[in-house]
Amino acid sequence: MRWSYRLGKLAGIDVYVHLTFLLLLAWIGLSRLFSGQGVAGATLSVLLMIMVFGIVVLHELGHALAARHYGIPTRDITLLPIGGVARLARMPERPLHEFIVAASGPAVNLVLACLGALGLYVLAGLQASLPVMLTAEFVEWFVIANLVLLFFNLVPAFPMDGGRILRALLAFRLPYLKATEIAVKVARVLAFGLGLYGLFGNPMLVLIAIFVWMGGGSELAMVRQRFQPAPAWGPVVPPFTGGRWMPGGPVLLVPGPSGWRVVQVTAPPTSAQPPPPSVRIVDIR
Repeated sequence: MRWSYRLGKLAGIDVYVHLTFLLLLAWIGLSRLFSGQGVAGATLSVLLMIMVFGIVVLHELGHALAARHYGIPTRDITLLPIGGVARLARMPERPLHEFIVAASGPAVNLVLACLGALGLYVLAGLQASLPVMLTAEFVEWFVIANLVLLFFNLVPAFPMDGGRILRALLAFRLPYLKATEIAVKVARVLAFGLGLYGLFGNPMLVLIAIFVWMGGGSELAMVRQRFQPAPAWGPVVPPFTGGRWMPGGPVLLVPGPSGWRVVQVTAPPTSAQPPPPSVRIVDIR
């Protein structure tokens, strides 16, 4: 991804940070500083944001390691202002595999939240002092951040993990494309309700609703392109008027269920005249 800088490797996976994330940290620090919180307050806010995105990296690493278990490598993990992105080489093909890969990220947050709660229990038994109080406050934020990420990612809407979990559960009984269509419909209903509620005083919810709506549409388009079968025998674009015979046949644009498709006519010409409209075509997107 452009404007991304490599931080290093984690479990053999390259981790990058996008320039916009660094700008976000600078904006948080400066806004706290100019609001009168001083250097200490600005530093604490930046450290808390770094902690949150460290948790996000572990969340994405959970996805990556689960995918690796099924033979799917991860190209890299990139930190963005909106979260983290683990770029898998391909998506899991079996519903069970997709369910485990999608659920592994929230599972990491659940484990981290439990560990943080255990840490708070231990700190509560120590003698009160300034270092102990500061550590307890930091651990408390750690637990809260993990719980927020856990429940946010379990919302059944693309592109969150909950949308993929819902699609995987549906795909146990339905074709993958149909399961995706249902999951996207659920996501868009939630996005509509969230956006409508956000119009009454919370612009951030409106942005999240737009993000969910567009994410669902992008996922559905990708799955349709992958699973929509090309027609076997039937009319191309009656009447056939375009294309030019090459060694492999003419290349045409024909309308399909998900938009225009590039196809190749494979039936050999029988004369100098254009071939009949009913020919066998092979999708060569």
